[in-house]
Amino acid sequence: MDLKEAIYTRRAVREFTAEAVDQTTLRRLIDSAIQAPSAVNEQAWSFSVVRDKTVLARISDQAKAHMVKTPPTGLPSHHFHDLTDPAFDIFYYAPALIVISSVTKSQWAVENCALAAENLMLSACAAGLGTCWIGFAQTWLETPDGKATIEIPPSYLPVAPIIVGHPKAAAPLVPRKEPEIRWIGK
Repeated sequence: MDLKEAIYTRRAVREFTAEAVDQTTLRRLIDSAIQAPSAVNEQAWSFSVVRDKTVLARISDQAKAHMVKTPPTGLPSHHFHDLTDPAFDIFYYAPALIVISSVTKSQWAVENCALAAENLMLSACAAGLGTCWIGFAQTWLETPDGKATIEIPPSYLPVAPIIVGHPKAAAPLVPRKEPEIRWIGK
């Protein structure tokens, strides 16, 4: 798959087969992620890979409970119904979670990790894998218990929790809105 095809077909995947993603493949995705640009070439990212189903389930349960206790403003209320459902897995039973964290408190920490995340997700798409950035996990992963679970130091900032797996079906293409563009100059 060429780059343009990956860009145009990569979508959030929320239905996965039970097939595991092997360590070699996950490492290739991380190798793609670290090719991303970073502010002042800091490359201040760290990767935690969770493949243990028990740990994934614990993170899901803890993150749901945390989100219900500390809801973000502006989240539509229909999302909270899912969070109180014990059967709802925020990771959609994906076989792997990769959390990209910043190792510094740089003012560009989030941007650096987001650039690495997009490289990882495009590389996964090109390899026939599905991904989804799981925002529901973010605030819990920032807690001391969350950081301990993904084995990062207290000073690190978890930015991008991304699930990875073999999709059950191709993600539907979602139409894109026309961009608002301002052309300045000639």
